[in-house]
Amino acid sequence: MMKLFIHTSLFYLLYFALVPAGFAQAQAPELPSHKKPLLLDMNVQIEATQAVNDMYNFKFAKAEQQFRWIKQKYNWHPLPYFLLGLSQWWKIVPNVDNQQYDARFLAYMDTAVFKAEQMYEKDNEDPEAAFFLAAAYAFQGRLYSERHDWGKATVAGKNSLKFLEICKGKEDFSPELLLGDALYNYYAEWVPENYPILRPVLMFFPDGNKELGIQQLKTVANNAFYTRTEAQYFLMRILTEEDSDPREAYRISEYLHRTFPDNAYFHRYYARQLYSRGKQQEAEQEALSILTKIDSGMIGYEATSGRYASFFLGQIYEMRGQWNEAQKYYQLAVDYSVKTNATESGYYLYALLNLGEIAQAKNELDRAENYFKEVRKQAKRKTRIHEKARENLKELRKMR
Repeated sequence: MMKLFIHTSLFYLLYFALVPAGFAQAQAPELPSHKKPLLLDMNVQIEATQAVNDMYNFKFAKAEQQFRWIKQKYNWHPLPYFLLGLSQWWKIVPNVDNQQYDARFLAYMDTAVFKAEQMYEKDNEDPEAAFFLAAAYAFQGRLYSERHDWGKATVAGKNSLKFLEICKGKEDFSPELLLGDALYNYYAEWVPENYPILRPVLMFFPDGNKELGIQQLKTVANNAFYTRTEAQYFLMRILTEEDSDPREAYRISEYLHRTFPDNAYFHRYYARQLYSRGKQQEAEQEALSILTKIDSGMIGYEATSGRYASFFLGQIYEMRGQWNEAQKYYQLAVDYSVKTNATESGYYLYALLNLGEIAQAKNELDRAENYFKEVRKQAKRKTRIHEKARENLKELRKMR
């Protein structure tokens, strides 16, 4: 588990991107001799705008159709291949255990690397080539770490760091280049603060600066084109986890959901924000919407989102005294947890605990006992929920 965390954490330092499409060819066409950087080309941005928005709104088929058209025009450049790779990545994001998109994702990123290397060989000071190389390798490393393929993850990470170093200080070329530096600055300081055991590993990495990283993320979120939404995604998560600016985290989550209403990840994160802020009516509405989209088979809406939404509804209805509804949704949270093999998660354990307490209040003592025993079995010893389950079982024995 520690090895898994080390690699996943280190790749968070490198995790940044754009958008992908295409497989490597044995021999690529010659690069144009007087090319304008596509990252700076307003015409390309206009061509890509709707497709990028469609991708983040999980309209993948429509987005990829446009990305392929861009590839036909600029097949010598890594951008369109990177554009059809991020599309695959966002298919993975709602449930990172889903491996059906891995091969296509890696093929697109391999091609982006191949095209960017051609540019880099012609000019090893080319910031655009370095950006795509750093980004593509970082994404590959993140996926390999999720799949526990540590050898490939390590190689990809080293490659990404090499080209990230070339990008540093060149944000005047494009704000897109600042995203990698921002994430590195934040996580290079955050990881050793929160996990001291990793400090010896990070001795060989440059120092970070969390405050600077957050400010850089805000700059990217306000000024970049391709990486704007990625920066907002990370800002939302960081500000929530740090609890440094919960109002801003909520504002970003609301903006992302309103802008991309069919993005399953943004939807469940917004529902979580509403629930955490005590906005019961709005949280109920969004949680029910998530479950409706799951039932209708919408892309990206699956059991992980269902686990979140069902638990929120169970809590809301229990607080209202609507016990039958609360039991219904707590049980649904349990079912979704089992489906995703998430039986050690807090949502699963607290759903069981709350089902037991409702059953106990209804004097359904046998059912309550079964729920509490399952919590005691699944929860780690010396945790509060394990202690609570034991206390409830003792209370049940007294009631009998």
